Amino acid sequence: MSKWIESTPNSYLKMKDPETIEISESPDFQLTGKQLQTIRGFGGCFNELGYQPLSKLKEDEQQQIYRDLFSPEELNFHFNRTPIGANDFAETWYSYDEVDGDYNLENFSIDHDKQTLIPYIKNAQKYQPDLELFASPWSPPTWMKFPKVYNFGRIVMDSDNLQAYADYFVKYIKSYEQQGIHIKRICPQNEVFADQKFPSCVWSSDDLKVFIRDYLGPTLERSGFDTEIFLGTLNGPEDMSFTATGVKLDNYNRYVDNILFDDEARKYIKGIGYQWAGQHAIERTHESWPELELIQTESECGFGENGWDYAEYVFHLVNHYFTAGATAYTYWNIILGDSISTWGWHQNSMFSINSETHEVTRNPEYYVMRHYAHYVKPGAKVLETTGHFNSMGKAFRNPDGEIVVVVQNALTRELPFTFADPENADKSLKATLSPNSFNTFVIK
Repeated sequence: MSKWIESTPNSYLKMKDPETIEISESPDFQLTGKQLQTIRGFGGCFNELGYQPLSKLKEDEQQQIYRDLFSPEELNFHFNRTPIGANDFAETWYSYDEVDGDYNLENFSIDHDKQTLIPYIKNAQKYQPDLELFASPWSPPTWMKFPKVYNFGRIVMDSDNLQAYADYFVKYIKSYEQQGIHIKRICPQNEVFADQKFPSCVWSSDDLKVFIRDYLGPTLERSGFDTEIFLGTLNGPEDMSFTATGVKLDNYNRYVDNILFDDEARKYIKGIGYQWAGQHAIERTHESWPELELIQTESECGFGENGWDYAEYVFHLVNHYFTAGATAYTYWNIILGDSISTWGWHQNSMFSINSETHEVTRNPEYYVMRHYAHYVKPGAKVLETTGHFNSMGKAFRNPDGEIVVVVQNALTRELPFTFADPENADKSLKATLSPNSFNTFVIK
């Protein structure tokens, strides 16, 4: 028996019955018989400005949201992210050691996180026993940078400083391990191209290569932890982008390949994380380095309008990254209250919580993620497809053999749709897709 779940701007997660037909091919959407990458899962980022409004709800309401997000029976967020120190959706800017020149990290402490991020993650673990985490800093401690500020600046490239920063990562991993939280992967820097008003740090290709090859990789290897290094998160490179004064050229190969063709650096890199403008580079990496795992590391966040139009864009992003070879998709702000970031940006979220009434709202992007994450299980295979709906659809085979087809009708009119599996012609489907709809078909 096949299932059909439909969401439109005015009706969410409506259960419908598709028509089962017997066809061996379809001009709309069909399988080629080829299996592609294995899906690790879906998730979001644990941010302080999400935990705060959540923690003010009644205990049973909090736990219901945790269950909704992380339970394998619900959204099943399995592959998640957490910041190392402050990010742009932290309450305040901080690192784990702000004592100038403390190369031995004698003052290192994660006490700040014990008030917010750690209970946030621990609650998620109650409902997701297989929760995986990757982590990245938005900024090193300020004394390791020039200038000595959280926002803007670069890492100081001297040996004592770089070794201290590598040790900083290991201390972070160890400290979280002592809290019962395993950090499975780290990215050395969030958005290496972003010189921002919020915590950030720009890394050149050569600097990132040296840090991974000569400091972070060997230090992590000596530590005995099994934490993997992923290059990133890469919010580019963009070969050409417009600026106020003209154009900026940032050659893809001279950034990414400069690192990957260095064998000593490459041996420590298990994969690459892409986000934002990195969506334009990921396909090139997948074509040239198919042995490298690729993950999407941050969904694009909108401007707080939480509208259906932007949800349609996020639906496209999920489709795009899996088409480009990614094994995971990570949403950004799972939950937000009325507050804005420390630098004044309203953003979208899956849940909104009213600070006065404590009313909880599921926003359209919650339903985007539900259409994928609830039905596509960790370990699923992406299936190669052809047809006129290829830009709006994706097909997966779950570990138990069931096929999941997630397809959008982005047009403002109804569209007839057929899906064919040539190897199982009697399991093919026919449906009429509503305008501006998200659709998930589950075929046993």
